[in-house]
Amino acid sequence: MTPTLQVLDHLVLTVSDPDRTVAFYSDVLGMRPEAFTGADGTRRMALKFGTQKINLHKAGQEFAPKAARPMPGAADLCFLTGDDLLDWQAHLARAGVAVEAGPVARTGATGPIRSLYLRDPDGNLIEIATPD
Repeated sequence: MTPTLQVLDHLVLTVSDPDRTVAFYSDVLGMRPEAFTGADGTRRMALKFGTQKINLHKAGQEFAPKAARPMPGAADLCFLTGDDLLDWQAHLARAGVAVEAGPVARTGATGPIRSLYLRDPDGNLIEIATPD
């Protein structure tokens, strides 16, 4: 029998300015910043939401092992929300964050979704979606 995976625990985002990234993801997207001590004893930052987290690596100071070509702005992330996309549009406008596209119909991991697209401070593509 082939073993199977169950859920994504965390992902790593390489960023140019961890403080700016923490501010954006916490102030704009509502994630909770969390400092933690890595296995090597260094202080690291993560962003928590639901039961997942995003660990942050500062570009040029990544922790090993790492991606083959870590770089800011190379990610494309989709987050599901239980809130109306019109509420998100109003919130993003108040925060001064431009919506690049949406709401538009897309297909998520479990079926149809409606999505808004924006960018984080490093240019990563952020998709905020609701089940359709």
